Amino acid sequence: MTERLDGKVAVVTGAASGIGKAIATDFAQAGATVAVTDLNLAAAEAAAAEMTAAGGKAFGLVMDVTDEAAVDRAIDEVAAKHGSVDVLVSNAGIQIVNPIEQFTFRDWKKMLAVHLDGAFLTTRAAVRHMYAGGRGGAVIYIGSVHSHEASALKSAYVTAKHGLLGLARVLAKEGAAHDVRSYVVCPSYVRTPLVDKQIPEQARELGISEEEVVRDVMLGETVDGEFTTVEEIARTIRFLATFPGNAFTGQSFLVSHGWHIQ
Repeated sequence: MTERLDGKVAVVTGAASGIGKAIATDFAQAGATVAVTDLNLAAAEAAAAEMTAAGGKAFGLVMDVTDEAAVDRAIDEVAAKHGSVDVLVSNAGIQIVNPIEQFTFRDWKKMLAVHLDGAFLTTRAAVRHMYAGGRGGAVIYIGSVHSHEASALKSAYVTAKHGLLGLARVLAKEGAAHDVRSYVVCPSYVRTPLVDKQIPEQARELGISEEEVVRDVMLGETVDGEFTTVEEIARTIRFLATFPGNAFTGQSFLVSHGWHIQ
């Protein structure tokens, strides 16, 4: 790819592993200074050290995306030390699967807090700096094919991922005057620890084998029987982060091997 992020400052949430780490690594390789944020500070610092050792600029930062004060403090710290925040990737997420009648309210609130409250709080903190600095920027949410459709056992997750579309669309309208753009990148299943954890859970709830979960539930709707990769997501996000102008702002982008086609 030729898209570069030299001189840009990026914040990636949930970036110590999985999709977030791949995005942060790609950004660092493209010249950005990257805040690798995570609940686990040691893991965030270790991931940032790997990126730095490979020639990038990255640093670890602890952030609980559901804590208003912690989010404001962390993003203000990034802006104070590095001049601004040019790109926010709201990636932090968790998964809990259960049928609606067994889904506890506590788990429901936890899911929405991480996915939706976290997206809102980090967006609010970041765009204050994007607006004030006059530099503009890009806010990219990690949605899902479940931003556009539903699956059994995922009431809270599907609700949250649908909600990201609304937040991105409002930010596109409000941010345009400040040269701030917003996007939602919507992968199908990606083979990360989060997905690996779901395989036995879904097998138990659906009464099928783990092999059937992978073949029929996770990959059955793809055109090639393949998982989406973290590299495919990172490449898409860098394209959006570097794309000039408002041609795509407010839109969602499916990275799903045909799992969902609009």
